Amino acid sequence: MKIKISVLILCSFLVILFTVKDTKAAPLQNNQFHAYVKQGIDKAFNLETAGANEFLKKAVELDPENPAGYAYLAMFHLSSYEMSVEQNDRIKNQEALLNYAKEAVARGEKRIKNNPRDSQAYFAMSLAKIAKIQWAIHQKRYFIIANEASNIWDYLEKAKEGNTQNYDVRFLIGVLHYHIHHLPGFIRFLSSAFIVAGSHEKGLQELEMAAQKGDLLKDLAQAELTSVYLNFEKQPAKALPLARELNKRFPNNYNFLFVLGNTLADLHHYEEASSIAQAINKNIQSGIPPFIPQLQPRYNQLMGRILFNQGEYDRATEYFQAVLKDTSFYNARSRVWALVRMGMINDILKKRTQAQEYYLKALEVEEGEGAARVEAGKYLKKPYAPASK
Repeated sequence: MKIKISVLILCSFLVILFTVKDTKAAPLQNNQFHAYVKQGIDKAFNLETAGANEFLKKAVELDPENPAGYAYLAMFHLSSYEMSVEQNDRIKNQEALLNYAKEAVARGEKRIKNNPRDSQAYFAMSLAKIAKIQWAIHQKRYFIIANEASNIWDYLEKAKEGNTQNYDVRFLIGVLHYHIHHLPGFIRFLSSAFIVAGSHEKGLQELEMAAQKGDLLKDLAQAELTSVYLNFEKQPAKALPLARELNKRFPNNYNFLFVLGNTLADLHHYEEASSIAQAINKNIQSGIPPFIPQLQPRYNQLMGRILFNQGEYDRATEYFQAVLKDTSFYNARSRVWALVRMGMINDILKKRTQAQEYYLKALEVEEGEGAARVEAGKYLKKPYAPASK
């Protein structure tokens, strides 16, 4: 009898011991998962793509049933897809993006079957779906956009309800509200029907909150808010501190250097903006990684913007024309802005017909920058006139 009791006590002790270990192991695993994802995102933001991919895959290996790891890998490959300058790389990133998005949704759906209130699963699926929608927009796959968008707002609402302190959810909500509001008429109508009605005020409020309080997507929210302040809100003074901070934190990312140069140009800080432009050009010519020759049109676009703001329209035109000579797929964003600026110059010179032709061409550029297309549509209706000094 004593032996039986001793065995029972021993078994009970072991059960308690392993239960304690499991309870402690779950937070430790979650903390390590979070650390891997954070390191991966930081590497991605600093254009250290190999390191980013390695850390995000470590997160997936640590917890293969967690949909979040796959969702962040989908976002990483979306970024790589958008920055690819070679078609083969673009195709590889596209395939990876779609595969990881699929895995994220599959694992997310599996988790909510077991727990319909799993806010993290809803958030991960939302993130993966937004990555796929962004890719589909590039590809003009409207059926895919409609299919993926059909339940995304419901997922975001459930993610927000399940964890009101998850400010990364606010970033996704803000992006949808803000940019749906700025879409052209018919597309805005469809987006409102399938997702949610756009709202300039709500979108901006959510983006600002995510940029202040976000976790894993805080830097992405700050980058988005910088672009919004600069290109949509026309408030470069608000964009400047964010642009400086992002450039300081991620010095290897030339995108933030370009944004800083553009912001300074719009604030009429021409000396500093020109200094940044010349540093970029020097790095391009020297081939200092990650600077590559394909960045030359972006440098020309930056120089054209600086000279345009200075009122040196002839010199600005030379740089914009240089941008337009490169018709590569990766140059679409620079090209559409160059066309808009050329239209603005012709409006200043009272050449309305030529200005309208440039605006129309800007609207025809596939994968062109959204803010530039908004500008083109606005000035197509009403001629551009520079603000009085």
